[in-house]
Amino acid sequence: MSSDPRRAIPSTDRLLALSEVVEAGTRLGSPKIRRIISDVQAAARRGDLAPADVTPRVVAAVQTAQTTELSPALNATGVIIHTNLGRAPLAAAAREALAAAAGYVDLELDLADGKRAKRGTWAKTALLARAPNAEDALIVNNGAAALSLATTALSVGESRPEVVISRGELVEIGAGFRLPDLITSTGVQLTEVGTTNRTNLDDYRNAIGANTGALLKVHPSNYWIGGFNATVPTKALANLAAAHQVPLIVDVGSGLFEPDPVLPDEPTISQALADGADVVIASGDKLLGGPQAGLLLGKADVIAQLAKHPLARAFRADKFALAALEATLNAPSTPVHDALHADASELLERTQRIATAIDAEVVPHEGRVGGGGGVGVPIHGWALSLEEHFAEPLRTGNPAILPRVADGRCLVDLRCVPPADDQVIIQRLSEIVEVQR
Repeated sequence: MSSDPRRAIPSTDRLLALSEVVEAGTRLGSPKIRRIISDVQAAARRGDLAPADVTPRVVAAVQTAQTTELSPALNATGVIIHTNLGRAPLAAAAREALAAAAGYVDLELDLADGKRAKRGTWAKTALLARAPNAEDALIVNNGAAALSLATTALSVGESRPEVVISRGELVEIGAGFRLPDLITSTGVQLTEVGTTNRTNLDDYRNAIGANTGALLKVHPSNYWIGGFNATVPTKALANLAAAHQVPLIVDVGSGLFEPDPVLPDEPTISQALADGADVVIASGDKLLGGPQAGLLLGKADVIAQLAKHPLARAFRADKFALAALEATLNAPSTPVHDALHADASELLERTQRIATAIDAEVVPHEGRVGGGGGVGVPIHGWALSLEEHFAEPLRTGNPAILPRVADGRCLVDLRCVPPADDQVIIQRLSEIVEVQR
């Protein structure tokens, strides 16, 4: 009777003693190394790997392993704010701020007198400089947190707190996330008014009662209704809210501060404040081009009420978000802004240069803002048109290059690819062409 070949699998102690594994311990923690060893041993026990190959497989794995499984990627989809790729890529200034914040920093300390100070005042100062018609501001960890905090803290009725909102704004966004579920999760009651396609001022007026804590207006972001439709402007809602002494919360979504001719219908923070909203909510990692953050700007007494609520502590932004947000607000531009306003002729020239290098076709291509911003607005540009089988090796290479696959073609749009990486794309495409010959 032959012995079980699995007995030849090297033990964990033996593998841990390998010089290459010991050296890897200067980069990787013991739990990570042990997981690698365990995974390789398990593959051998299943018969997927010969026992003799365990040692070289472990050595190769620990030598190439990194402390994070996140993979850098080049966004060649033409979608600027790509949620699956981490939304907004940060400006160089924001990346430098993250590195500086990695150590000890004066997050809640006044270095002049050595006493405790308010958290992240420098980030709030930069935010208010971009929105001078806001009296005060508060920064939390994301847009959903900002909306939950505002609706919870401001909705104080005689019995159960209530928020009035149009039915046409009860939206579901990515991954099945529904705003009504978020708002009601803290005990706030939603009073729906109007219909899906039409809501008028009287609908809000007739719904206001003793329990009404706030009126809420939400930019639908990733969908729109055409044809026979009507919504109530922010200014009219603000006047109604003021007359009934209830606050108006306006969620503009994508974080555009000032009007942009590329996105003529996108609501802005500045206009919502000018129209009389008591608090305006936006995300930091969309059109602003910064880190994940929830921005609340508005009247001083309203912001003070939000800051005192217990949820403000649970939702507060960490030092990295505050540092990157401040740097984004103070930077001359961001990758998101640059991609949105990329010169069409330069994009065409870059695309043609790569097409010539690999003998590919250039076709018109409409990009998108993404992240719920500029919904339905095409961003005219160009793309390399390749056979669909190019997509998989582009996506799984190093660095990962994510193209768009549509109508049986692999489309490589350079709008969001830094020009310095054009040569990387040429090299990768050339390698794929060579392999597939």
